[in-house]
Amino acid sequence: MAVRPPQQGDDEPDSLEFGIAALSPYLSESDLTFPATADEVVRALGDPAIPFDANGNTVSLSEALTSVGETEFDSKRELLDALHPVLEEYRESGGGIFSQLRALLPF
Repeated sequence: MAVRPPQQGDDEPDSLEFGIAALSPYLSESDLTFPATADEVVRALGDPAIPFDANGNTVSLSEALTSVGETEFDSKRELLDALHPVLEEYRESGGGIFSQLRALLPF
């Protein structure tokens, strides 16, 4: 998923990627081969923080994979398909109570 950020300057990106769209560049740049276990995926990608909404809230890849329930993926598509509902759940919940509290604080 991606959403256009407010236009404030010429050096800003055209869109902000989040969800599985934000994970795809990590997969493309890695030397990960499939089938791969969840641990192999995390090691190969360096456990990046994945933005799950347009506000920039993130979840670590390892935490998201823990919520998937599967431990091995036969292809990149299978990995992304498994992660999609998990990242959508994070997006819909706003990242949980701590993220909501953090958003209310002025600093």
